[in-house]
Amino acid sequence: MSSWERAAIVGGVVIVTLVVARIADRALGRRLQLPPESLTRYRMVRRTVVATIVIVGVLSALLVIPGVRAIAGGILASSPVVGLVIALAAQRTLANFVAGILIAFTQPLRLGDQVEVLETAGTVEEIRLTYTVLRTPDGARFFIPNERLASDAIRNSTIASREHLARVNLAVPLGTDLDWVLAMLVEEARAAPDAVTDPPPDASVSDLEAVGSAVVSVEAWAPNAVGATRLAEWLRLAAHRRLREHGAYA
Repeated sequence: MSSWERAAIVGGVVIVTLVVARIADRALGRRLQLPPESLTRYRMVRRTVVATIVIVGVLSALLVIPGVRAIAGGILASSPVVGLVIALAAQRTLANFVAGILIAFTQPLRLGDQVEVLETAGTVEEIRLTYTVLRTPDGARFFIPNERLASDAIRNSTIASREHLARVNLAVPLGTDLDWVLAMLVEEARAAPDAVTDPPPDASVSDLEAVGSAVVSVEAWAPNAVGATRLAEWLRLAAHRRLREHGAYA
C-alpha cells in the first residue's frame, strides 16, 4: 500500500469519525427540555460519548500508518512503564475528568445554579469534561478546574429549602415582664396565617440596652420568601397591639 493510499484512508477515517461524532452530538443535543439536575448529567454523558468517538476514530486512523503501528506495538510491549509515565503526565487532566463526572452525578451544583466558589460568585453556565464555567454578574467567565470544585467548599444559593425564616426584633421597656413578652410572641407566631409549625417559632431576649429598653427577637418559618415577608409584617403589628394593650408603652 502506497503512502498516498494510506493518507487517503487516514483522511477518510478521520472525516467519517468527525461526521459520526457530529451526528451523535446533534442527536444527543435534541433532548434539552429537562430539569437542571437531569440536564447536567445529560450534557456530561453527551460530551463523554462524543469525545470517545473522536478518540477511538483518530487512533484507528493513525494505526493504518506502519510507523505509528510499530510505535503502538512497542508501547504495548512496555505498557507498564509507559502506562505509569502517561498516568503521571496526565494525572491532573484525568483527575479533572473524573471530578467532572462526579460533579455531574452527585450535583453539588447544576447548570443555571447561583453559586459561590473560590471567592467568586456567578451562574453555572457549563460543566465540561475538565472544567466548569461560571458567568459572573458583570458578564465575565470564570473557568474552574473540576478537581477544585470537587475538593473545595461550594455555596449554592439555588439548591436550598423552600422555607424562609422571618425574624423580627422589638424594643420593649425594661419594666415590662419579659417572660410574658416571649410567651406572647411565640403565641402570636403560632397563630400567624403564613407560619409553619415545624420547626416551631422561638423568641429570645437578644440585648439589654442602657437606654432603658430590652431587645426581644422572635423567629418563625414561612413556606416561601413572600410568606416570610408577610409573616414579619404581621408579627410586628400583632406584637405592637399586644404590648400596647398590656400597657408596655404607657
